[in-house]
Amino acid sequence: MVKIGNITLPTFPLLLAPMEDVSDPPFRAVCKDNGADLMYTEFISSEGLIRDAIKSRKKLDIFDYEKPIGIQIFGGDEDAMAMSAKIVDAVQPDLLDINFGCPVKKVVAKGAGAGVLKDIDLMVRLTEACVKSTSLPVTVKTRLGWDDSSKNIEEVAERLQDVGIKALAIHGRTRSQMYKGEADWTLISKVKNNPRIQIPIFGNGDINSPQKAAEYKKRFDVDGIMIGRAAIGYPWIFREIKHFLQTGEELPPPTVEERVAVCKKHLQLSLDWKGHRVGLNEMRTHYTNYLKGLPNIKEYRLKLVTTSDIDEVYNILNEVEKVYKGYEFERVYQENINYHQTCPI
Repeated sequence: MVKIGNITLPTFPLLLAPMEDVSDPPFRAVCKDNGADLMYTEFISSEGLIRDAIKSRKKLDIFDYEKPIGIQIFGGDEDAMAMSAKIVDAVQPDLLDINFGCPVKKVVAKGAGAGVLKDIDLMVRLTEACVKSTSLPVTVKTRLGWDDSSKNIEEVAERLQDVGIKALAIHGRTRSQMYKGEADWTLISKVKNNPRIQIPIFGNGDINSPQKAAEYKKRFDVDGIMIGRAAIGYPWIFREIKHFLQTGEELPPPTVEERVAVCKKHLQLSLDWKGHRVGLNEMRTHYTNYLKGLPNIKEYRLKLVTTSDIDEVYNILNEVEKVYKGYEFERVYQENINYHQTCPI
């Protein structure tokens, strides 16, 4: 078992990464159904929470069926982070996570996310402010460093543990890399095997197949892995990894019936949570990934992303299921997911 404060997770848990514009309650629900052991909200601006910004407050929505779940916040001001931690505490998630990894310019420019990687002392102060302001276990998500000349994750891990974090998730790239190149897990492994480190260390970056998950588990000896882009439109990645780790065998790809059923559930939850107009519009970005691999699907996909009639969407999905019934999907795990992301992790 893996312990994060008072939270008990299975041995080698699979975590769903916090992804902006992706990891909302509807998406989290279908990932939970398929085996995600721990999930996080989209990252939430500490300044937005304090201003009572509607979008930020909406991201605090969590549900009992999602547990255990963490709420992730970001910011560069100690007082704002401390106050946000108290707000999060009142919502009663299972943990509070701090984002020190988002590399996008608009976040970094505010001295938040991966922007904090340039000032380790500030990172420590921000973390300590949160730890002192909440009764929840505090965890951190970060990167190897700002660039190749400042990969300071080993120092960061020790210092954050010293001020009280209960787990650390590390993306195997620097901020300068953004999401390019191959994730380097060697430093993640060094952190995990540092005798001073007593907290769980989770690896993140490029896990897109059961085989790769098994290989990285063995090679880098982390306590668990965090999966982001590979789960978009393919929440089955969690159950497939678990099955492969237990048996050494691949599960067959989900059938078209399974894909349509999960797509429908995701859609209905989006409508329920966001309202019909927003729920329908935001769901449009998901159809391509759910139906990926079906031949000549372009016509159906075009209909799905252009209609504003909810009944028509369900009719189209029903037709897809009928037309492609029995279609045998090829086993393909891709590095690049066709989805616009503001800040995956």
